[in-house]
Order: sequence, then C-alpha cells, then structure tokens
Amino acid sequence: MEKSKMVRTVIHAGQEPTPEQIREIEAAAVRPVVPDEDAPELTLEQYAEMAQIARSRRSQKVKPVVALRVSPETLEKAKATGKGYTGFLSRLLDNAINDPQIVAKSM
Repeated sequence: MEKSKMVRTVIHAGQEPTPEQIREIEAAAVRPVVPDEDAPELTLEQYAEMAQIARSRRSQKVKPVVALRVSPETLEKAKATGKGYTGFLSRLLDNAINDPQIVAKSM
C-alpha cells in the first residue's frame, strides 16, 4: 500500500467542502483500517476493559432527576437564557448551594 501524505484542512461553520475534499473523504471511508505498531489491534480483553471503564464513568456522571416547583417568573427568566436552560439552572443551583451566604439568605 502506498504511503500518502496527511492533509489537514479546516472547514469553517457554514463553509461547504469542495468536490475534491468530498472525494477524499469518500475514498478514505472505504480504505481498510490497518493496525500498526503505533495503533495495534485491540484484544477482546482490552475491549472489555475499556467498556467497563466507560460504564463506570458514565454511571458516575448520571444526575438524578428531581422535580422542583419554581415561580412562573423564575422559569421565564431561565428559559430566556436560551437553549440548555435546564443545564444552566443545574449549574446555578450547584453554585448557590456551595455559597454559605446564599444558603443563609434563602433559608
């Protein structure tokens, strides 16, 4: 198999790839993956170990679902922050609960 040089191209948001770039991507997609000394083929044991690590990390990141009652005004303000407002509310609550002054003020 002939060695080919690596070409790196940055495609910016809204920019379409050129026909040549599309051909290169399609050609790369059908090439076989060939393990070598830099990237050897993984054993079934290595796959199993990586899967176990991934499951463990995923379970540590799972956040429990909690139902809260908030005022309509608060919900409106949160939604006004845009897409992802529930994540914003989660981070806001995390920050507030770790600030003793806010906790004392809210009691």
